[in-house]
Amino acid sequence: MKQDSTRNTTYTVDCEDYVHVVKFNPFDSGDACSLIAYGGNNCVVVGTCRFQEEDAEVEGMQYKTLRTFHHGIRVDAIAWSPETRLDALPPQIRFCTAASDRKLRLFTSDLQDKHEFQTFDGHTDYINDLVFAPKEGQEVASVSDDHTCRVWDLEGNEKAHFVLRSPGMSVCWHPEEAFKLMVAEKNGTIRFYDLITQQAILSLECEQTPLMSADWCLKNTLKIGAVAGSDWLIWDMTRSSYPQDKRPVHVDRARLFRWSRVNENLFATTGYPGKTTTQLLVHHLGHPQPILTGSAAVGSGLTWHRTLPLCAVGGDHKIFFWVTEM
Repeated sequence: MKQDSTRNTTYTVDCEDYVHVVKFNPFDSGDACSLIAYGGNNCVVVGTCRFQEEDAEVEGMQYKTLRTFHHGIRVDAIAWSPETRLDALPPQIRFCTAASDRKLRLFTSDLQDKHEFQTFDGHTDYINDLVFAPKEGQEVASVSDDHTCRVWDLEGNEKAHFVLRSPGMSVCWHPEEAFKLMVAEKNGTIRFYDLITQQAILSLECEQTPLMSADWCLKNTLKIGAVAGSDWLIWDMTRSSYPQDKRPVHVDRARLFRWSRVNENLFATTGYPGKTTTQLLVHHLGHPQPILTGSAAVGSGLTWHRTLPLCAVGGDHKIFFWVTEM
């Protein structure tokens, strides 16, 4: 594994619009291809990807747009529903978006003639993150600058409402912990809420601010990662409410943290969009230096493939993909 290798993108896809957010479907949709969605200034584009790393018959990567959904306003966040199935007849695509008008929008489509969307109203400020319940997909959780985390049913009714002490930056729902919600706040606190009792049950502290992004490791439910200030931080919840490991990584400030979905020691961080480029770093906990350094012109969003050590970042009319070693 080469240390600190600055790498050009492995693959690039040209897009119809500026890409504000990009999201691989984290759930099995019953198809060999991976679903990916990206949000632009007024649309969401859903497509499929196939990579030579998973299929020897593919040269490089194959990308195909399935449908462009009119959104009417800039897309700030996207969450996939586990109910999305490409192997059903008819197929079902379901995802939810957050937009700059403080509304959530739930889209459901069969990719033929049925295209529905519903609007969820309630947040009074910018929505920073959202996620579907990972098992049944019957609820959506969202966090906002309005100092709340809200849980909605698919009709847009509020099922739970947690008051936060600062803006909510990230919300995670782990498939193995279906009755707990992780909420990360800008003030550096990460709390876990019991959805049955609707009480906070555990908290972790960064001891630095601003916390911009946090993630719950898919492969190890006891591992939490975040970026705050210019550092990444990792907690092992069995050991302490303070981080076990932290490192300064982005000169200016760090923006996003995402665990790989295939390896509990692999994660990626991005820096703030600079004047020209955004830095992507891929880290492995066994290595002192980042194992991959990439840059994207004014990049935004960060997402890992469901089964490959491959991550993607959006940019100006492009999605950039990097493949890393395990």
